[in-house]
Amino acid sequence: MLKIVLLGDGGVGKSSLMNVYVTERFDPNSSHTIGVEFLKKEITTLNRSEPTVLQIWDTAGQERFKSLRTPFYRGSDACLLTFAVDDDQSFKNLSIWQEEFCKYSKLSNRNCFPFIVIGNKIDVPESERKVTTQQAESWCKEHNMPYFETSAKDVINVDKAFTMAASKAIELETNFNGTIAMNVQGINLNSSQRQQKNDNSGCC
Repeated sequence: MLKIVLLGDGGVGKSSLMNVYVTERFDPNSSHTIGVEFLKKEITTLNRSEPTVLQIWDTAGQERFKSLRTPFYRGSDACLLTFAVDDDQSFKNLSIWQEEFCKYSKLSNRNCFPFIVIGNKIDVPESERKVTTQQAESWCKEHNMPYFETSAKDVINVDKAFTMAASKAIELETNFNGTIAMNVQGINLNSSQRQQKNDNSGCC
């Protein structure tokens, strides 16, 4: 099972993204999340043959809920940093959300962790858009994060964003397990070499 956390300011559409991805239904009357909520979905990705269960956590973006949401960052396998393209402050706050996540998840190496950036609400009229695609792509390139522009309302790129998060998490997990296996193999090899040396010493 993979744990994926949605972070971002209140009102950017995190709950709608999660619900559309899992239930394939958009609720125009969706209310703000209080604390945290989560849903599960089973998927199959290109880099893993067997099905993978995603546990997707939606967190409240308001400051007053900080003490409720931060304990749930621990053990996350990927993080979706979310802003709304018609809210430039939510875009400016992405770095704050990343810092909060790194602090409370006890993340040791942020450069290797799967952060995905979502620019939601691209269904708004162009005249209401405050963050351009170029601005967002530039920020993501600087921070080495994949970027997706989505619309929960019109179901645009929602599946792609979550699938990317899952694939990146699986890739990291596979590389980590491979490193452990190599280290264990090295330990066993060294042990065998030491044993052989001891055996040879006993024969002299």
